[in-house]
Amino acid sequence: MASSDKNPEILLYTRIRKSPFFHASRRHGVAMYSVYNHTYHPRHYGDPVEEYWRLLEGVTLWDVGVEKQVEITGRDAFDFTNMLTPRDLNKCAVGQCKYAFITADDGGIINDPVLLRLGEDHFWLSLADSDVLLWARGLARNSGLDVTIREADVGPVQVQGPKSRHVMTDLFGDGILEVPYYHLVEQKLHDMDVLVSRTGYSGELGYEIYLRNASRDGVKLWDTVVEAGRPHDLAVIGPSHIRRIEGGILAYGADMWLDTNPFEVELGYRWMVDLDQEADFIGKRALTRIKDEGVTRKLVGVEIGGERLGAYNDGSMIDFFPVYRDGIRVGAVTSACHSPRLDKNIGYAMVPLQHSELETELEVQTPSGREGAVVVEKPFLDPTKETPKQRLDPV
Repeated sequence: MASSDKNPEILLYTRIRKSPFFHASRRHGVAMYSVYNHTYHPRHYGDPVEEYWRLLEGVTLWDVGVEKQVEITGRDAFDFTNMLTPRDLNKCAVGQCKYAFITADDGGIINDPVLLRLGEDHFWLSLADSDVLLWARGLARNSGLDVTIREADVGPVQVQGPKSRHVMTDLFGDGILEVPYYHLVEQKLHDMDVLVSRTGYSGELGYEIYLRNASRDGVKLWDTVVEAGRPHDLAVIGPSHIRRIEGGILAYGADMWLDTNPFEVELGYRWMVDLDQEADFIGKRALTRIKDEGVTRKLVGVEIGGERLGAYNDGSMIDFFPVYRDGIRVGAVTSACHSPRLDKNIGYAMVPLQHSELETELEVQTPSGREGAVVVEKPFLDPTKETPKQRLDPV
């Protein structure tokens, strides 16, 4: 007999991988999991809107052990990694991080990791949700390049929010405040080897702590951060999709995919897709052609009328919302939510170029009915990312 439950349970069993923090993070009462990189991912702990406010006003801890680290080392590691991405890694110093695309021959997006350069020939790709380990190994097989590619025993957690600085200084001292935005530093924490980067998926001030030997020390690190956070009212939450939609942060698998290129999602900046570099990266010819010819569709920001939408990661958006113009379906809303701060329904929509101009009026089929919508600027808040980039001085 078919279940009538609108939110069926996710099966916890041996076939789906567990984060190094799985057993620790579930102590806090995970309300909903999804599966990301073949791994259980806590999506929220009961109320995504309350979690959103905790992120904006305090400090939060996220289990993001699903961000698998593809480690690339060897004599030719630089040349190989530089071949994977349209970013010119000659402009990425040791100790820096870069948001990057991994592209296919046709210019499609395979992944959008944070790339970390640990050494001259030592890289981590901190992955979104796709099998880049297999892609990279396949490319290396007959490349003739001297590279070793593996999934490192590394697990990250994110410490995000305006008070994250206080938790991080309690853990690592005031020196951690000197780490610039999108840079990293190696640290010791209670005999654990960690790498700390000033990065995050929140649009807020924040850090990621990458734990080496994560399969051994995952629970120890989690408990250490939780204990350091107690005086600062640290909350354990899932990634806040309300905040990332407000901030123009895209989700791989929703807002972009293999059939989407960087220019369509309006991230084809010359530093993200460097067509003038010497390296013949995968997809260079296709992306050069696409830039020359122009795209036929774009991912735009939209404000949507009607009843309040959910938080996106609460099961309220099972499918893309159809987009209509003059009664004809022309595209799809890929991510949407209600923003408590703006008191508006906001989201992203992939639409034909002729319907992408600001103030274009559209209709969107939401769970409450077909509602009016309008194309607006994105990001919706803090377009220059002043909040996560802010300078930090010791208190």
